[in-house]
Amino acid sequence: MRAWAVVENGADLQELELPTPEPQGTEVLLEVTHCGVCHSDLHIWEGYYDMGGGKHMSLKDRGVALPLAMGHEIVGRVSKLGPDATGVAVGAVRIVFPWVGCGQCERCLAEEDNMCVVANRSLGVYQNGGYATHVVAPHPRHLIDPGTLDPALAATYACSGVTVYSAVRKVLPIAPTEPIVVVGAGGLGLNAIEVLKALGHMRIVVVDVNAEKLQSAMKAGATAVVDASTPGTTQRILDACGGPMLAVVDLVNGTATAAFAFAALRKGGKLVQVGLFGGELTLPLPLMPIRALTVQGSYVGNPKELRELVALAQNGGITALPITQMPQSSANTALQRLRDGKVTGRIVLTAA
Repeated sequence: MRAWAVVENGADLQELELPTPEPQGTEVLLEVTHCGVCHSDLHIWEGYYDMGGGKHMSLKDRGVALPLAMGHEIVGRVSKLGPDATGVAVGAVRIVFPWVGCGQCERCLAEEDNMCVVANRSLGVYQNGGYATHVVAPHPRHLIDPGTLDPALAATYACSGVTVYSAVRKVLPIAPTEPIVVVGAGGLGLNAIEVLKALGHMRIVVVDVNAEKLQSAMKAGATAVVDASTPGTTQRILDACGGPMLAVVDLVNGTATAAFAFAALRKGGKLVQVGLFGGELTLPLPLMPIRALTVQGSYVGNPKELRELVALAQNGGITALPITQMPQSSANTALQRLRDGKVTGRIVLTAA
């Protein structure tokens, strides 16, 4: 198979010829047709996460080995089945759930693979993903039928979509007229707006530093937007919401965004942290019990949530986010465009 892989962290991706995997056991080999380019790929490409205070967490130390074909927002066509794989036919087009674990523990068997603590085998992170002509799914249950959805859009649901769906579910239910603040107006933010609207929420306040992205958020259905490019962001959020709010979903999750998001919460409020921008958050501990606040991380989503999201989209409840399609061979260019902040919505790589 051909792959566009990270060979050296921070260096250009290289086109490699690798052996095409032979599916074993319950594995399913798919020919990749579409693969989204995600912000998480930037961290994998760089080789570390910023932990704040000048500290970095090395992905090599976490088991990420190079060369690696990144890409975890995958749609592919089933090419070959392992001897124990059932329930899917060769030629079927499927979304590939990428956040796989050991496959045998209680959490995996409950279809909460993203919470497995035995082994992390995520596609495009710990094993080759969709920046390649072929990919292996561990089990047919990790394959979701996109139905009539545009496969380029369906690919984004494997990360961007299911990540925001899972995060939004963590702040609901609250009254539809209560403001929910979404920090970040990129691909995740636009998906969050669509998911909230599809779930019946009526007040969505979006925060970003980029005026063009804020305009896109308004067009997508945000009821208000807040410019975070200058000091005083917390007060501007309070003004937009009419006071402190119950729920903030931080899709950026950097030092600055976490601080202004936490400061804007009211009693009983919840901050759900999703992004991997990096940094640290110092909390005034007495306020946590006095104001009954919650700060919760949200790590991607699980197969059950991905199926729910696809069903929601199939029913016409979700408008497609802006998608730019580029050939697989342009993976390096796509990654650099994302790094430089020149992407609205999502870039999706497509097979020739």
